[in-house]
Order: sequence, then C-alpha cells, then structure tokens
Amino acid sequence: MASSIYADVQQGPAIEVFALTQAFRDDVNTPKVNLSVGAYRTNDGQPWVLPVVRKTEVSIATDETINHEYLPVTGLDTFTRAATELVLGADSIALKEKRAFGVQTISGTGALRVAAEFLLRQLKRNTVYYSNPTWENHHKIFADTGFTSLNSYRYWDQNKRQLDLEGMLADLDKAPAGAVIILHACAHNPTGMDPTQDQWKKIADLIERKKLFPLFDSAYQGFASGDPDLDAWAIRYFVDRGFELFVCQSFAKNFGLYCERVGNLTIVQQSGATRDQIHSQITLLIRGLYSNPPAYGARIVSKVLNTPALRQEWMDCIKAMSSRIREMRKLLRDKLVELGTPGNWDHIVNQIGMFSYTGLNEKQVAVLIKEYHIYLLKTGRINMCGLNTGNFEYVAKAIHAAVTLTPANL
Repeated sequence: MASSIYADVQQGPAIEVFALTQAFRDDVNTPKVNLSVGAYRTNDGQPWVLPVVRKTEVSIATDETINHEYLPVTGLDTFTRAATELVLGADSIALKEKRAFGVQTISGTGALRVAAEFLLRQLKRNTVYYSNPTWENHHKIFADTGFTSLNSYRYWDQNKRQLDLEGMLADLDKAPAGAVIILHACAHNPTGMDPTQDQWKKIADLIERKKLFPLFDSAYQGFASGDPDLDAWAIRYFVDRGFELFVCQSFAKNFGLYCERVGNLTIVQQSGATRDQIHSQITLLIRGLYSNPPAYGARIVSKVLNTPALRQEWMDCIKAMSSRIREMRKLLRDKLVELGTPGNWDHIVNQIGMFSYTGLNEKQVAVLIKEYHIYLLKTGRINMCGLNTGNFEYVAKAIHAAVTLTPANL
C-alpha cells in the first residue's frame, strides 16, 4: 500500500495549561496543588456550580415550552440584549440611540474569532496589537484568521511588578492608523494588573489621536471585583467618548459555565444606520464558521439576567467568589512576608481577579513543580482560586524555598 496521506503531519506542541492539568491528575504525590487552570475552585478545592445556575437549570429542564430547535444564527435575542446591557449599562447612550447590539458566540474565544474575521474581511484591517504578556490565544486567533501584522505592546514591568504605562503608550503610539488594539476590560490575564481610571483616560486619548480601533476582551465582568459596573468602567468610558469598538464577552468565569461556551460580541457604532449591514455580514460569517450557537447556556444566562430575584442571587455569587480570591491574595502575601521571602510581594494584593503574575522565573517554577508538586505556568502565573485555607501555607513555604534556592531575576 502507498504511504498514508497523513504521514508527514507533525506532532504539535502541547497546550501548556492542559498539559499541566493532566500532569497534576496523574501525580500520586500528597500534597499536590494545581495553580494552572483558569477555573474557580471552592475553599475545598472543588469546582462550584453557582446555586442560582443550578436553580435555573432545573426550571429550564422542567419547562415544557422549551424545545431543541435551532436558534437564529446570531443567537438568543433575550440573551444578547441582556449581555449587551450588562456590559454597556442600562443607561448607556449607545443603547438608547440604538447604535449598539450583540450577537451570541461560542464563548469569548468565538467572539474574538468572529470579530477578527469581520475586521479582516469587511474592514480590511490586518494589523493587531496585544499586550505583552497576554492570553496566549489572542495571537493564535488573529494569526489563524489571517492577520499578517501581529504585534505586542509593553504592559508588565517585571522589575517593578506593575503596569508599564509609559512603555504601553510608547508602543501604541507607533501603531498605524486603523490597527486593532486588544484591551483587557478588567482582571488582566495573565498579570492581574489593571490600569487605573486615570491611566485608562490616557490610553483612550492616544487611541483616539492615533485613530486606532479598540477591541475589549471582557472575560471577568463581575468576577473581578464583585461589581459588574465597576468591572465595565473602561468599556463604558470609551463608549461615552464616542469610540466605535467591539467587546468580546465570556460567561465562563462569572457564571461558572465553562463548558457551555456562552459568549457575546457587542458592536458599538457611530450610528444605528449601519446596524443592518453589519448584522448581515456577521450572520454570514457565523453561518460559515459554526452555523448557529448552542442554546442551553444562553438560556441560563438570559433567565438569570432578566429575572430580578435571580439576578440578585447571581450578584451574591460573584461577590462571594471575588471575596474569596481577595482573601487568598492577602493570605499568600502575608505568609511570604512572615517567612521573610526575598523580594517585595505587594503586587499579589495589588492585582485583581483570578490570576497573579507572581514574578517567579522558570527555574523557580521548575522547582515548585518537581520538588513540591505545585503546578503553575512557566511564566509564574498562578490561579489564585487554586489556593485555599488548607494549602496556602504549603504553597508559600514552597515559594520561599524556590526563591531562596534560585534567587536570580528577583
């Protein structure tokens, strides 16, 4: 027989976060800690189905008026309206003037891909800038879409362990007019370090002056601070200033609907006169990508956001999650200080959201994985939700040992 047509297919590299999670599962050592995967965990180290989500699931399952027919190509209307209002605010001028709308997507990743496809094919944009560091999928999504100019802008100052605003503005100032600028709406992944409101205003000034196109990735609204309005401040500020922009929303973290892939792409225009044209072209893009979105998760989010009592229960849930994360930040920082671990660890409590860019280098990360069975990304990013009152001291002592043994770059 002739050789297989697949014979020349090369083995692809492992996706780090999934490889680490599998290594953690296979590890028979006790204790062991998984600080890699980006998912919420309770103080018992278990996944948490939000009680309001469970209640809503039951009500949907027993509703005999619901069937399994296809949704429209751009999704469940009650969901997209609620999601768009959540991110822009009920009193948004863009909503009142009917120059903003949403389309349902396959979580935030799908929203980014649909946005990238539209920007490339309809607006002829092929230059994108994302922060250094950023969520690794930003590069892949835009590269796979066909963007030919993929660039990063400075964001994290490793020495000072804070936002490098000066470097960020200097790099964006070099971007050509029309370039797409990916901005993290809140709880920056992976650093956990967000601009202040005054810094956001300076970023907006430059983007406006340079005629750049802002694309907000909003994966943690409400989950970051416990206040959805506060977490959406930057987006609303840009909208109020008159920017045309995209917002890519995910409901994986803030609703705990990781595997249901619930997302929304919000489009803000100068005028509602362009809505039908944009909507029609996005409809055609989605038709060719995945035909139409799944209904289950969207129905859950829609019912919760559109039912006042359920919405309040959801608010209580996100406050509980964000509060636990803040508690873990403080416990870890305070223990490192108590141990006298070399370096300043205040950045851990100054950051927000699920992730912390610890400042640990690759050698120190290797020590943590090999010697202490603590799994984290080689960049030193950890998921704060992997910490709990039963393991934070073990993790802090392990970090202390790793830093003491391999102090380079600290």
